[in-house]
Amino acid sequence: MTDVTTPPTEGRPVPLLDAAGRAYWEATLRGELLVQECPGCGHRQFYPRQICVECGDTPGWLTTEGRGTVHTFSVVRQQGAYPFNQWTPYAVAVVELDEGPRIMGNVIGCDVDEVRVGMRVEVEFVPLNEEASLPFWRPAAG
Repeated sequence: MTDVTTPPTEGRPVPLLDAAGRAYWEATLRGELLVQECPGCGHRQFYPRQICVECGDTPGWLTTEGRGTVHTFSVVRQQGAYPFNQWTPYAVAVVELDEGPRIMGNVIGCDVDEVRVGMRVEVEFVPLNEEASLPFWRPAAG
């Protein structure tokens, strides 16, 4: 039984703050979850890219509500690589945001065996360093 309420960040890989993703990572420090939205065709996408994958236009940013549904998940019970081997078991989910795009992250705040497809979750940001916070997913209240 593992109920992670405060996920560890020590040793986690640091995100690349490139031109495409810098605004995304800066928003995480403010507690905002962004996805890209194309002004030309309206397509929404995640992970950040320089162009819209549907029409090639330059995407803008949309602040999401930070809520979604577990689309699929896996519980990692064995892991050989440090630091991840210190945290087993842990649940990794693909969350379909209410705004459409899907984003991957760890589910915290409940036992890993309670995670289910269709489970409502909300984002929780945990500071990683001075440049970024990491989005984790917690069962949604109410």
